[in-house]
Amino acid sequence: MTTFDFAPLFRTAIGFDRLARLMDTAAAAPEVSSYPPYNIEKTGDDSYRLTMAVAGFRPEELDLVVKENTLVISGKVASDGQKGEVLYRGIAGRAFERRFVLADHIVVDGADLQNGLLHIGLKRVVPEALKPRRIAIGAGSPTAIANDTQDAVKAA
Repeated sequence: MTTFDFAPLFRTAIGFDRLARLMDTAAAAPEVSSYPPYNIEKTGDDSYRLTMAVAGFRPEELDLVVKENTLVISGKVASDGQKGEVLYRGIAGRAFERRFVLADHIVVDGADLQNGLLHIGLKRVVPEALKPRRIAIGAGSPTAIANDTQDAVKAA
């Protein structure tokens, strides 16, 4: 496995400690199970859909939690008494937990279970403070603009 040294980046960049944690976590993560299988689709400029195959699970047996930019999906089949002897079990009904790291400003838009597929909508919601905004250019003197700016700062 190739390792990357991000030390030069972190010497000159401020506030990227979350990126460092993400890279460390990805490098140290144990081999992940492929159960249950899933797809991640980009459905628009700022929207995504995570589809997970959860055959045999009812909605009340699935749990979705978002905490600290991590989406955790877990499932545990309730042990209802078997009515007969199972000769072959090809549909896995075992408990699972899947974790997905979400980028900043990604929120879960909703979840739906249809035909054994769990669909989770994800959307990027950029706060107004981070959106680009146009700054008006005035024709006043630089001294008048500086005084207006200072007055606005004092008022805030």
